[in-house]
Amino acid sequence: MLATVAVALDPIEGAFWKQEVDAGNLPPVAERLPSVPLVPDLELRGRKLGTPGGTMRTMVTRAKDVRQMVVYGYARLVGYNERYEIVPDILQSLDNENDVKFTMHLRPGHKWSDGHPFTSEDFRYWWEDVATNDLLSPSGPIDFMRVEGRLPTVSFPDEHTVVYEWHKPNPQFLQKLAEARPPFIYRPAHFLKPLHADYADEETLTEALYEARVRSWAALHNRSDNMYKFDNPELPTLQPWMLATKDGKSRFLFVRNPYYHRIDFNGVQLPYIDVVEMQVVAPGLVAAKANAGEVDLQARGLDFKDTAILKKGENSGEYKTFLWGNGTASQIAIYPNLNYNDDLWRETMRDVRFRRALSLGINRKIINRGLYFGLAKEGGMAVLPISPFYREENRKAWAAYDVDQANALLDEMGLTERDKDGTRLLPDGRPAWIVVETAGERQEVENALQIIIDNWKDLGIKLLMRPLERDILRNRVYSGETMAAVWFGWDNGIPQSYTSPDYVAPWRQEFFAWPKWGQYHQTSGDSGEPPDIAPAIKLNELAHQWARAFSAVERGTLWQEMVDIHAENVFAIGVLNSAPQPVVVSNRLRNVPEKAIWAWSPGAHFGVYRVDEFYFAE
Repeated sequence: MLATVAVALDPIEGAFWKQEVDAGNLPPVAERLPSVPLVPDLELRGRKLGTPGGTMRTMVTRAKDVRQMVVYGYARLVGYNERYEIVPDILQSLDNENDVKFTMHLRPGHKWSDGHPFTSEDFRYWWEDVATNDLLSPSGPIDFMRVEGRLPTVSFPDEHTVVYEWHKPNPQFLQKLAEARPPFIYRPAHFLKPLHADYADEETLTEALYEARVRSWAALHNRSDNMYKFDNPELPTLQPWMLATKDGKSRFLFVRNPYYHRIDFNGVQLPYIDVVEMQVVAPGLVAAKANAGEVDLQARGLDFKDTAILKKGENSGEYKTFLWGNGTASQIAIYPNLNYNDDLWRETMRDVRFRRALSLGINRKIINRGLYFGLAKEGGMAVLPISPFYREENRKAWAAYDVDQANALLDEMGLTERDKDGTRLLPDGRPAWIVVETAGERQEVENALQIIIDNWKDLGIKLLMRPLERDILRNRVYSGETMAAVWFGWDNGIPQSYTSPDYVAPWRQEFFAWPKWGQYHQTSGDSGEPPDIAPAIKLNELAHQWARAFSAVERGTLWQEMVDIHAENVFAIGVLNSAPQPVVVSNRLRNVPEKAIWAWSPGAHFGVYRVDEFYFAE
């Protein structure tokens, strides 16, 4: 059982909502909290009890990144603590019977941000009226809800209990609920029912469609239901802050959720910080504005190369620059697209000798010294040392700078002919030019590629770099139009036996080496292509075995085999990892850890460190 402890406290009414309470527009805090709120033990974790108030400034580079407030807020049914253990958060407790049956117990009296009760009806509505509705969810419920293609039996015994039961174990269920991008297996039913054809008055719904200028009730419902995008200030939330800016473009404000479920030992309702101000700036301005003291908490948009300018501005900007560890498996990774639309190039890149040769032809030491002052770890893409599946030989596999061995592998493939410039020729006479596309967001990527351009000349390979906008890059990769792309390595470089291996199996299009194999799995065969090379097929089989396994030991063994296969097959060419991540923190901001890991998964960047516990002090 995962459970939280009830503590008798006298809640204190904060200044932010007091005027609304005095005016009768909002009930007092004692009535806004669940009967069993979550009470984090701050002192046990080396933190101080804070004081409420203040506005915390941060920046993003796109308006759509207001969704980072869902990531940073990190209110989850269950979530990771700082030891990466999964514990209840929104849930009061949870019973797990061998990963087959999960019984969720909600907090009595917990309310949405608009004051409406949060109950099992919100889970029932999502399951019966959204996830299994053909118009709202044409592909059916999200993939992790299926075990061997079968959905669970879902029941709602009372308003505070929800039960999911599968015919076999679903070990990824809890982990998915704790992710940076949560699946939201609940919805504010009271808010969305008036937009659902099964519940709404037909005339009222028709008027709503006309006002919103959409053709169908399903389109209106889906537009209003973007809990992760966090772009609808009217949509109730359970996050610590709620969006208060309508139709914003360059500046967004988030105010404290008056019904948030967490409270400290002093009776102060969290979050401590009243308002979060998120400013949208050009990517190249993040470091400069941080240097000028225009943020209170910032890591997104900052790279290690910015550390020098950030350190220089600490006194005048009244902030500190922390250097956190990085949780991605590789800071920079090149992904040859094994689903590239060109038949000959696809065949060439599927030859493991080609990928190994490209990896051996990279001088990682020069890149590390030039970009990270030698502080990163050189090597191929592998899990990090704090994962139980780390092996030093995997990090070093095909990652030594060995031009002779690289050339021998390419010769062995039969790529021996060259043009007058010394560039190798493919069997059809075309020069071996590899176009590597980037998101154009990180200068360190372009700098590393400039070094690799010179490195690969010694192999008779010409690298051409093409920066693109992020969404365009992704769409090109997914459609097979991109030959190779650069991105981070695996987001989760610290997997445990309970971590779903879906991102190391050919199950996701987001892994740029096999987008169409990922599509095939994600759409249950409706699009994409099935894996058709032996190592990928083996990864597919091992991932299915993991999902059927009953013990952590068996799952760990399967995980180890999968990461070993990746190391040998170099599906992604890792350059280096563990590059320090600069984090700018105002001198007034407290409870921010000086040493931590900046990771999307697991961790939700700042989320796992609980931003709702940060506070301002003079």
